[in-house]
Amino acid sequence: MEKLQFIPNTRLHSPHGRRPFIYDARFLPNGVAKPVIIFIHGFKGFKDWGHFNLIADSFAQEGFVYIKLNLSHNGTTPEKPMDFADLEAFGQNNFSIELDDLDTLLDHLEKGESAIPAGEMDFSRLSLIGHSRGGGLAMLKTAEDPRVKACVSWAGIHDLSKRWPEEFIEDWRKKGVQYIYNSRTNQQMPLYFQLAEDFTDNKERLDIPTAVANMEQPLLLIHGTADETLPYQMAEEMKRWKPDAELFLVENANHTFGAKHPYENSVLPPDSQIVARRTLEFLKKVI
Repeated sequence: MEKLQFIPNTRLHSPHGRRPFIYDARFLPNGVAKPVIIFIHGFKGFKDWGHFNLIADSFAQEGFVYIKLNLSHNGTTPEKPMDFADLEAFGQNNFSIELDDLDTLLDHLEKGESAIPAGEMDFSRLSLIGHSRGGGLAMLKTAEDPRVKACVSWAGIHDLSKRWPEEFIEDWRKKGVQYIYNSRTNQQMPLYFQLAEDFTDNKERLDIPTAVANMEQPLLLIHGTADETLPYQMAEEMKRWKPDAELFLVENANHTFGAKHPYENSVLPPDSQIVARRTLEFLKKVI
């Protein structure tokens, strides 16, 4: 296995309140301009969760520049990138902020401002991969930004408008906040009502069904048939919205494709190996 070059946590600033966020990158330093992958974590996720670094290494070994970011309001901080050390930021997060964070990172890379040598990266061959809510963000960003040439959704959400029942919304409006329990960290994580207001105010930009239906770039939808969080029928429905999308179901796979946090094995879980292999086949074909 060739030795990868690793670009450690690099700090950028969100256009929303100038809040700092970080990304890292890895690639084979062979002087060949390589296609770029940006990976987007999901809800209650972060770029170094579980097996995400192992996945990054495997894709970089296959000839990609693989970049992961912590979205600016995901609850972590640059100083504590794997802890939910800022629950106030988590509560103030919304989908528009996350899309604009992605835009900040894309602009930064396109302008050649990163520490990745220009000769190692072909930004014109950019793809997005997102897990869970990150899959929804990846599809929204792909549809709105022609710089993105392909998209892969891993167990991605398919319609943000269906996440909250009306009675939940009404209670949320009255209280101003709802709390989501994180069983792994034993934290009550706030979600302020501004999240719902942002969705209402930006419905056109945040409409995943329309984004998928109108997406011109190639799309791969991967989902586990035993997903306990987002049922695999969501991926089947997205395939109906975009008939030329590729749909791949992993039999009996759960929402994280066999991974957990912390993940201490040096080998990917079998279901994640299937996901990685199928994703690589797709990207090498379309990018």
